[in-house]
Amino acid sequence: MNTRTLLSRASRVCRQIRLPPSVISRSLKVCQRSPLTARPTPVQPFYTPCRSMAEKGDGMVINIQDEADFENRVLKSVKPVVVDFHATWCGPCKVLGPRLESLIGSKGGKVILAKVDVDDHMELATRYKINSVPTVIGFKNKVSVDKFVGVQDDVKIDTFLEKLIG
Repeated sequence: MNTRTLLSRASRVCRQIRLPPSVISRSLKVCQRSPLTARPTPVQPFYTPCRSMAEKGDGMVINIQDEADFENRVLKSVKPVVVDFHATWCGPCKVLGPRLESLIGSKGGKVILAKVDVDDHMELATRYKINSVPTVIGFKNKVSVDKFVGVQDDVKIDTFLEKLIG
């Protein structure tokens, strides 16, 4: 599917939900192919991490690369790990991701956030029975302790984190 087709479909969707056409140019990031190299150019990340966590560089947010990485960084972790199963196209995921980063950052390094893109890691999504995104699972001592699906308010997320830490 080429860029022109994607943009025309996006325009139709914007008209159907009564969004101005300018929204397309700001929000739609399309992976375009260069005619010379035929390699895709990278798409910008769908959000940037919480500034305080990014500045610290303390490794409290990790992006899972594959199943072995998940095993090493989540299941073998000494600290509790919150795993955010998300997708780049998911609107609620874009809302929940930064909120999770902020709340986990406020816990002073007691818990780690691991992010799993379900489109890139379908085998992990299948293993943990992820039927919708965002889905957040808390792991402690190699075991899934708690889980929630969808965007939750900060109080519920904080209660989830305290249960995982405590």
